[in-house]
Amino acid sequence: MHVVLVNPEIPGNTGNIARTCAATGTTLHLVRPLGFQVTDRHLRRAGLDYWHLVEVRYWDDFAALRASYPAEAFFFATGHAGRLYTDVRYPRGSFLVFGRESTGLPEELLAANHEWCVRIPMVKGARSLNLANAVAVILYEALRQQGFAGLS
Repeated sequence: MHVVLVNPEIPGNTGNIARTCAATGTTLHLVRPLGFQVTDRHLRRAGLDYWHLVEVRYWDDFAALRASYPAEAFFFATGHAGRLYTDVRYPRGSFLVFGRESTGLPEELLAANHEWCVRIPMVKGARSLNLANAVAVILYEALRQQGFAGLS
């Protein structure tokens, strides 16, 4: 599996997501610009001593990432999707794409991929979950569908 963070802003969230990726054998892709330095102490602290267990790849833009994996399935998390994250099948090697904490994914990216957008249900008036929580919810659903392959 792959988790993609497009322009993440908060180092603690990214560190927590890196820890989740490490625990699940998931590759983490970070699309620049980042709202922090990768040497940020909050990023390192949130990831604890799991950094050696996670593969992190950096990209200058989303187009470069997408072009590198033309045959893979990409799913885009947004509160504006019609389909729930549980209503789709996630093939092995899927890319789960999340936007920045303050604004989510760019509208043009969502519009170009509307049939691949998914959302987490929430009560009316709730704007979003914390980014690290949203990643965990959707990633673990994808892993559950695959029988938690490779996990014990």
